[in-house]
Amino acid sequence: MSVREFTPLFSWGFSLRRSKWLIPLFNNNVFSFGHAANMTTNTRRRNRPSGMLLNTTPQQRFKSSAATAASTSTAAAQDLSAVHATKLQQEGGSTLHNNNHNNDSNNHDNNSSANAATTVDGPCADIRKVDSGLSSEYISQLSDGEIYDLIIQGRLAHYELENKLSNDKHRAVKIRRMYFAGMIDPSRDTLELLPHDNYNYEQVHGVCCENVIGYVPIPVGAVGPVLLDGKEYFVPMATTEGCLVASTHRGAKALSYALEGSIRSVLFKDGMTRGPAVELPSAKRAGELKLWLENPENYASVKKAFDGTSRFARLQEIKVGIAGRKAFLRFRCSTGDAMGMNMISKAVTEALAHIYSIFNDMRVLGLSGNYCTDKKPSAINWIDGRGKSVICEATIPKEIVKKVLKTRVRDVVELNISKNLIGSALAGSIGGNNAHASNIVTAIYIACGQDPAQNVESSNCMTLFEETENGDLYMTCTMPSIEVGTVGGGTNLSAQSACLEMLGVKGSSEIPGENAQTLARIVCATVMAGELSLMSAIASGDLLNAHLKHNRKK
Repeated sequence: MSVREFTPLFSWGFSLRRSKWLIPLFNNNVFSFGHAANMTTNTRRRNRPSGMLLNTTPQQRFKSSAATAASTSTAAAQDLSAVHATKLQQEGGSTLHNNNHNNDSNNHDNNSSANAATTVDGPCADIRKVDSGLSSEYISQLSDGEIYDLIIQGRLAHYELENKLSNDKHRAVKIRRMYFAGMIDPSRDTLELLPHDNYNYEQVHGVCCENVIGYVPIPVGAVGPVLLDGKEYFVPMATTEGCLVASTHRGAKALSYALEGSIRSVLFKDGMTRGPAVELPSAKRAGELKLWLENPENYASVKKAFDGTSRFARLQEIKVGIAGRKAFLRFRCSTGDAMGMNMISKAVTEALAHIYSIFNDMRVLGLSGNYCTDKKPSAINWIDGRGKSVICEATIPKEIVKKVLKTRVRDVVELNISKNLIGSALAGSIGGNNAHASNIVTAIYIACGQDPAQNVESSNCMTLFEETENGDLYMTCTMPSIEVGTVGGGTNLSAQSACLEMLGVKGSSEIPGENAQTLARIVCATVMAGELSLMSAIASGDLLNAHLKHNRKK
């Protein structure tokens, strides 16, 4: 819980500059440092303190007892003083340092006694300030057990471990695992099977994940070659769904016989969006804002402020929606090879500041007003697009449909009308006129370091089949909102970077945006392969047998 979100605690008088966060000190988590100090750093399990209640509800376990906290806090502080004194003697520390620490401990005892005077129900009833006086140099010299005890005592926050142990991110992860394993179940190591060794946590810290306790290995399969615009691509897919890679691979094989020579793609729009919500004094003023932004000269002034924030962000349009006296401004811009959410958010903030200089009665309600729309189903993404808008097409000879896909052209066409068009319409689906586009999108996103949550809008897809005059199968996949990037975020991780390297789109391109656009085309082409294979399996009645064969452990 952020200090800024819990204002009553300001009355306690602690310094925000010294401590940005508060850590709940639950009475059943307090035990002496001697317990963990005697443990070696190689001990896997750290037993929960004897005061921990096992057979209780979460509410009972987290309900504070101020009296118990008062009786144990003095002993905990004395133990910490002993640890400090021992370390300082080993390091030749000064008397002044010891005196300063003793003063901090005395102040801590006084604060704990004062806090014990009042009992409040809830998980934040008994709260102790994290000791920001524990330097990184000092903490790095402690054993894992001693650091673990500091966390249990409420003197160190587990999320500060990477900063306090700046030269050893792996050790920070190991100690945090000890903490969470002890909190979850003291009788066994619930995290034993979650790997944490042999991973570069330097790439993760401050970029990809917080409170790291390990990583989850996901199998990566390869599909291909996928023939797209005259080039071969071997596509990595990270998934735990049996049959998915095999099925998509079968579709890619069938598409390699396309009469056009390969799958053909067209990218017809490229622009990330951000839609802040603003409020004006009246609906009339909201309408005036809309008209003002639609004036070419005014738009140009906003564009100048917007474009000045980045080398790559270039404003393309502002779409304005009005609801009463609230206005929603959907900014769209190019973002180079980045997916671009941070880039456009920064640019929109500057543009809003410029608009406010004209409409100083405007109030910004939120940088995102769900008019973007990010990670949620929406008609606006389906209609206007978001990110990259791509269409892929190919014509599969009827002989290949029969030989490779084991079905007939007419059956696939009829099934597509019933399933992807009529069935989706009856379900009220938005962007769901497909068999399983999200399967392929998500697998590629996980493998290539994209944001998996953006599969919600990126999987918008309309799959269409037609029988040609010669009896061949003409197929298209239209995907208006593929959100991908080849720089930033998870693309910097080694494994994900290797998958981008497989596709030849790693990092920035000489022509800004070209790598990200190519990745979007590959996503759409691979979706086409998956759609073709699955629809053929359903039409031929082979879907169930294939899943029983591949999804069941022998």
